[in-house]
Amino acid sequence: MSDVLETAQTLYFGYGSNVWIDQMNRRCPESRYVGTAVLQDWCWIINQRGYANVIPSPGDHVLGFIYELNPTDEASLDRYESAPRIYEKRTMPVQLISSPSDGETVTKKTTNALVYIDFVNTSRDVPKAEYIHRINMALQDGLKMGISQSYIDKYIRPFIPAESQ
Repeated sequence: MSDVLETAQTLYFGYGSNVWIDQMNRRCPESRYVGTAVLQDWCWIINQRGYANVIPSPGDHVLGFIYELNPTDEASLDRYESAPRIYEKRTMPVQLISSPSDGETVTKKTTNALVYIDFVNTSRDVPKAEYIHRINMALQDGLKMGISQSYIDKYIRPFIPAESQ
């Protein structure tokens, strides 16, 4: 068995508000959630535009969701992510660490996934007010699907305050 996950569709690694499954369903209605994945040696930040970004950071990691996208949904996501004007599309290796299909943890399943990265706006800053709610919704889904509270506390909460329930 190969350690690389094969698929005919584009695999996309979402790490910001697209971890909110409802938002992804609205933006990309034919997308399919595949599992939780890790992008090694990168760090999650809010950049000076007020939105999530990843920056190279040896020893750190970014947790997010993998989705399968057809060409129509990928084109839709390009518009939402302002690609290629703001975010650049890169294909990068990620490790799939869980899968909803069988309920078991999958380890060391490496695949290449589409990642949107802003290489210009790489300074840490504060989030847009409207973005705080979307990230908090994403964190709820992330916790349900295997993103740990310790990861959220270390990487996300320094930028995104929790909302009152």
